[in-house]
Amino acid sequence: MKEITIYTDGGCIGNPGPGGYGVVLIYGEHRKELSDGFKETTNNRMELLACIKGLEALKERCSVTLYSDSKYVVDGISKGWARRWQKNNWIRVKKTGAKAVNPDLWQRLLEQVERHNINMCWVKGHAGNPENEVCDQLANGAARSNSEQVDSGYRDNNTTNN
Repeated sequence: MKEITIYTDGGCIGNPGPGGYGVVLIYGEHRKELSDGFKETTNNRMELLACIKGLEALKERCSVTLYSDSKYVVDGISKGWARRWQKNNWIRVKKTGAKAVNPDLWQRLLEQVERHNINMCWVKGHAGNPENEVCDQLANGAARSNSEQVDSGYRDNNTTNN
């Protein structure tokens, strides 16, 4: 099984606002960068989408070490929160009926987690990690690109600024 390292970042100008994601994929000496922007979205949606796009870019099942500076994403997978929300029909807190935010993207990410052997790792953002800094630059550039692309799940799945 190929061993791949993926770094990801997502961000917005305002939250919600124009947003983008950046991804760096590394396999041996090979390197690929991905990014894209949206005219209105949220920071958390872009953090999730960065992970999804990085994993979807892999053509076969791989062993992946995925780095994100988003505790929301890393904990959501590593601590089993997203799987629990999915099992509870996207209810985050059974007692109150509080719904999970961004279920469309969590669903896509969980599908990729099943597809690959993934080790999720948190990396502190803006702390000098070279690949995280590249992802930040890619995400910011995409957010500032004046993209007219619509994050179709943003309006359907969000009622708060997440």
